[in-house]
Amino acid sequence: MATKIRLQRRGRKDYPFYQIVIADSRAPRDGKFIEKVGSYNPNTNPATITLDFDRALYWLQVGAQPTDTTRNILSGEGVLMMKHLLGGVKKGAFTAEEADKKFQAWKESKEKANEAFKNKNAAKASEEAKARFEAEKAANKAKAEEVAKKKAETAVAEAEAEVSAAEVVETPEAPATEDATPETNAE
Repeated sequence: MATKIRLQRRGRKDYPFYQIVIADSRAPRDGKFIEKVGSYNPNTNPATITLDFDRALYWLQVGAQPTDTTRNILSGEGVLMMKHLLGGVKKGAFTAEEADKKFQAWKESKEKANEAFKNKNAAKASEEAKARFEAEKAANKAKAEEVAKKKAETAVAEAEAEVSAAEVVETPEAPATEDATPETNAE
């Protein structure tokens, strides 16, 4: 039986989530599988990968062929590197301790690169957030100045209205003159 290490699609429409499975090469993509060895979520940045390292290594050693995408995933997780190092140990090129040292050195450099990438993204996100905050502060300040200007204008208009109302109240009415009312003298 020819076995493959491949992705099995899960998730919903436009939001895929994959299981990394060992399956017969003749089985359908989302059909029957032999063993689940991990998962892959490409929707996060960076992509989230969980992997049973030992089982994936075992299946590679017994002849399971990874698809192109799973080969990239296994390579990124170090499974292919470990298979290569174990092949060198088997041939006598170096000892198992040397292979472990090489693998640990590779793993540390990979983790440092991942941390640098995450820090770069975090720094970029914080700079963007700071820029948005400063822009919002400037917009709020401009809006506050506009509101203060409108309040000042309405206060001036109210003061003028009060002054004109006070002038109207303080001026007494003029007495009515005889000329103003047409009365006829009948005498």
